Amino acid sequence: MFYACVRAVVAVCLRLFYRVKVNAPGPEPEGPVLFVGNHPNGLIDPGLVFIITRRPVTFLAKAPLFAMPVIGWLLKGLDALPVYRKQDDPSKMGGNEGTLDAAKGALLQGRAITIFPEGKSHSEPGLAELKTGASRIALNAAKEGAPVRIVPVGLTYAEKNVFRSEVLIDVGPAIDVTPFLPADAASESESVRALTERIAEGLRAVTLNLEQWADLPLVQLAEQLYSFKQGQVLDAERLRLWARGVQLFRAREPERFEGMRAHLASFKRRLGLVHAEGLKDLALVYRPGNVVPFVVKNLLSLVLGLPLFALGLVLFWLPYQVPRAASRKVELDVQATVKFLSAFVLALVWWGGLTVAAGVWGGAPWAGLTFLAVPPLALFTLYFAERWDVLRRDIDVFFTLSSRVRLKSLLLSDGERLASEVERLADEYRPQVDATVRR
Repeated sequence: MFYACVRAVVAVCLRLFYRVKVNAPGPEPEGPVLFVGNHPNGLIDPGLVFIITRRPVTFLAKAPLFAMPVIGWLLKGLDALPVYRKQDDPSKMGGNEGTLDAAKGALLQGRAITIFPEGKSHSEPGLAELKTGASRIALNAAKEGAPVRIVPVGLTYAEKNVFRSEVLIDVGPAIDVTPFLPADAASESESVRALTERIAEGLRAVTLNLEQWADLPLVQLAEQLYSFKQGQVLDAERLRLWARGVQLFRAREPERFEGMRAHLASFKRRLGLVHAEGLKDLALVYRPGNVVPFVVKNLLSLVLGLPLFALGLVLFWLPYQVPRAASRKVELDVQATVKFLSAFVLALVWWGGLTVAAGVWGGAPWAGLTFLAVPPLALFTLYFAERWDVLRRDIDVFFTLSSRVRLKSLLLSDGERLASEVERLADEYRPQVDATVRR
């Protein structure tokens, strides 16, 4: 019961904090499963696993978290298992044997486990070297007859510390552990290394794995140009292929790479000057038939929604500001964790406080009304703020481009030429990228 309640609350709250997209093409795996993921965002990463599976999942977490207020209580209530790291306390690393045995026992019972084999949360753009713990747990359970499968989970954040930014959860094909079982005790270490490398391949297939974060906007722009040229929608899988292609392109033709990078960066800056996000904005044709309904619809939503939004701003200003202030002095890879947890705790306290205040002021009827009204009002305030940001950008684009027809035409022409160049580059490097994927 405790697990189900925590899972539901965390999943809902994470979908409020982020705009979550899930790419899980296959059916949810059954039997003993080891979910393995990249680890760019502290305690947010394991929380996102709640979204991709309805199964109870046993988490492995670093031991110091179990001693922290609230977090430690939650981890214990979720039956999480502590991992003792050398950098935390070398004298306690012997406790890992018990953790590995408990994890193996969970798999033998047909349960699911989540582990982050990088062994640490970090803000690097690529995978860190994987630890062997996940492989050893899986192999130990498989040696006792458990049909263990390992499921790679890639987490790609647009801006991981920014409220209402986008996160993609990409679930890769399951890896069967049985073929990696050692023939004898002498080949055990070789089997562990082989399975660890196979896990790394699986994770590289569902993550961007960039050499530097500065490449991400350029990779995204290349995909926007390519999808526009092809008449297709943006595709997460192609985004990863672009990331691999960028690595090959930089290594094999550094001068040509820098030239293309400069062109893409220049075009992106010019798009920013007119508040456009891509060629689709430039290709829009403004006619009375589509402009008038747009204006009427959004004016009505503003007029009707503004009073409620203003009330929400007054009531929830403090709960929104405190998490932002609390996260300013912590490392980037835990900023979202601090924001999320502080917002979660403060929201519950604030909700209760408003309910009590309404009860003192107006009695039980007002307390009941406030208790029921606060959550939908808070959600509406978030929705309206997000909708206003989108509307404001649309208005900026409209007034900027509709009054600068020549500038719009020049940018569109430059963008189409650049899109053709990107398309040629994609055709040229596709065989080499495909070869790296097959390996």
